[in-house]
Parts: sequence; C-alpha cells; structure tokens
Amino acid sequence: MDPIAAALTRHHHRRLREIHRSAGWPCHDMLEVELLAAGLLERRLSPEGCETLRVSDAGIHCLATVFAHNKAVRTPHEALVERVAIAMAQAGRLAWRGLMLRVPLPSELFEADNEVSTPSHQLSAFECEPPAMAPDHMWCMACPDVFSVRHTTVEAYLEPVVHEIKVSRADLLGDLRRPAKRAAYLGLASACWYVLGQDAKGRPIAQPEEVPPECGVLQLEGERLVVAREAPRRAVPQLPFHVWMALARSGPAARPEDDAQSLL
Repeated sequence: MDPIAAALTRHHHRRLREIHRSAGWPCHDMLEVELLAAGLLERRLSPEGCETLRVSDAGIHCLATVFAHNKAVRTPHEALVERVAIAMAQAGRLAWRGLMLRVPLPSELFEADNEVSTPSHQLSAFECEPPAMAPDHMWCMACPDVFSVRHTTVEAYLEPVVHEIKVSRADLLGDLRRPAKRAAYLGLASACWYVLGQDAKGRPIAQPEEVPPECGVLQLEGERLVVAREAPRRAVPQLPFHVWMALARSGPAARPEDDAQSLL
C-alpha cells in the first residue's frame, strides 16, 4: 500500500467528504497536498484558468471503505446517537456530541438514593454565575449524548435541547435513579428528551410513562424516531460564557445541510 495513503487520518477523510460535497475550490493546505499525492483528489483547470479539485475514483472508493468500516464498528448506542444528531441537523439545528458542561445543583440531589423532584431554588446553568457558589449547591459535570441549538443569530431564540440516548433497559432504569444527572440535563436546556431504543425483539426498552414527566420521550420504531410524549419547554434567555467556550472548543458534530458549501 502507498505509505502516504496508509498514513491518512480522519481529518483527511473529513476533508475528502467536504470536497466531494462542495464545488471543489482548493484550500491549498497540507491536507490537500497529501490527498493529491495519494491519488484521492485530482486537479481540474477550467477554460478560464480556475483550478478546482475533484474526488478521484480512488477517493470515492476510499470514502466508501471508510463509511463501511465506521458503520460496522458502531455500537447500537453510537448509531442511535448519530441518528439523533443528524435528525437535529435536518431540522435546522447545530448538534454536538460528547460535550462536558458544568451545572450548579443542590447538594441534596447528590445524596438522594431515590428519585426526587428538582428544588425550585436550583440555580440554572444559564443564569449569570454568582461570585461564589451558594452554600447548598455544588458543581455537576453533565455529559449529554446530543446537545443542540437552533441555527439562528438571535441568542434568545437558540432553544438549547438535550437528548439522552438509551438502548438498554437496565441502563435507562439506572439513569432514572440518579436525580442529579437528570436535574443537570434540565438545567442545561429548554427541553430534555429521552430517546429509547429497541430490545433484541424490536420492542421499545420502556414505555413513555416510565420516564419522569419533566422529560419528553422519543422512541425508535423501525428506521423512524417517533414522538411518544412531548417534552415540556421553558425559556432560556442566553448561554453562559463557559457553555459558549465548550461549544467553540468542540465544534458541532452535525450541521444543517446548507453547510455543504462551507468551503466555497
């Protein structure tokens, strides 16, 4: 195998996909140089003298091979997370996966063994942070499976939403016994959804009424995500600075389709 082709990383594969989806205007960086040297890209010169890039037949084969490999190694959880992120992008939202966001929660939630309701004095992650943490609160690190916001330039219209993905009934029931985790999700967003997968026989892993009423429920039915119960919504006026920084560091995992021309 060509040593250059063997050394290609996921960054090369991402660039190859972007060029395949775009008009092919070059960026003239080293990623393109390595893709050209590997024979995965071809340079084209128009009659007007404009240079563009085209994915070669070898590049198409590379994309198909990478896609097949990624599809084969994905776990059911990862596959459903990706499905939800893509659905959010198709709905015109920007979606992130694997975020770690801090949320102030009442200390009593971390000591509770059974399901409790979130106290009304909980500090929202979207309120201005006080100079010092309230004595009865502590920070919690929330890691939502999918976090998304609307594709808008008006901060008050962002409508942040959390989707928590569950493909195992045991995992779901264990999660529902952790009030601090659920309260963190509710403190992060205007709405929180539990997305329920299917068991080995194709049945939902739980019924909507098993999920606390403060969260919405989506169920996987065949290839479709179906709303089993709407999520209650609340207004979120703005994102705090630390959340903006976390979003900026990660970059969205799924974007609306009109970003296909982002390299132009």
